[in-house]
Amino acid sequence: MIFEVIFLAILQGIAEFLPISSSAHLIIFRDLFGIGSSVITGDLALAFDIALHFGTLLAIAIYFFNDFLSMVIKGVTTGTKTQEGKMFWHIVVATIPAAIVGILFEDVIETAVRGNFILIGSALIIMGIIIYLADKFSKQTKSFQMMGFKDAIIIGCSQVFALIPGFSRSGTTIAAARSLQLDREEASKFSFYLSAPVVCGAVVLSIFDSTTMTAITENISIFVVGVLVAFFFGLLCIEFLLKYIKKHDFKIFMWYRILIGVVVIAYTLMR
Repeated sequence: MIFEVIFLAILQGIAEFLPISSSAHLIIFRDLFGIGSSVITGDLALAFDIALHFGTLLAIAIYFFNDFLSMVIKGVTTGTKTQEGKMFWHIVVATIPAAIVGILFEDVIETAVRGNFILIGSALIIMGIIIYLADKFSKQTKSFQMMGFKDAIIIGCSQVFALIPGFSRSGTTIAAARSLQLDREEASKFSFYLSAPVVCGAVVLSIFDSTTMTAITENISIFVVGVLVAFFFGLLCIEFLLKYIKKHDFKIFMWYRILIGVVVIAYTLMR
């Protein structure tokens, strides 16, 4: 059992920051392939997913601690007069669309999509191609200094699609940012920044859910291991992606998404 927990936590730590969809991978490997499904089911599965996201949230918070601290201080004290303050409000504005849609439709999406492996596999393939094309045919002409609130809103709206497993939060936001000609490295950084309030909101809301908290307290060892492993591998993946994209494009992620998407669709049809 503990090895299955560790495997799923590693999966979350890796897939949260690479543009391959962490929610899709957790669903595929647990619900479709059965890894951990014998013990992590029902309310426990939802609580476990939230705990893993908390682990990757910690990775973001630690890795970009100085950036976040500076953005919050400058954003509150100087508004948009400084670059850090402007970035803070860009993140706030970009978070609003996904937050609204998530609150209103998360349960509907969860019920309608979570078990639809054909849709998840198709989303993996389609979004993989979109990410690659958006990167390939967009010039790298914009830096953070050149971003406007219109850019932030467009990137934020793209994040709404990530509520559907397979599209990928990092994938949709990076693709949108690259389509707006934001530099590849800074597009990825903005995607990382943007993940913090979204994941934090989901974690905070779960704290007020008595069912989720009961599942956590009754299985505390599972959650501690999951959080720590997801945190560690999350840190590694942030570092890896920021170094990788300095010399490479997103082609490898497209081919991986196509491969896993085809496997999921084929496996589903043959069951």
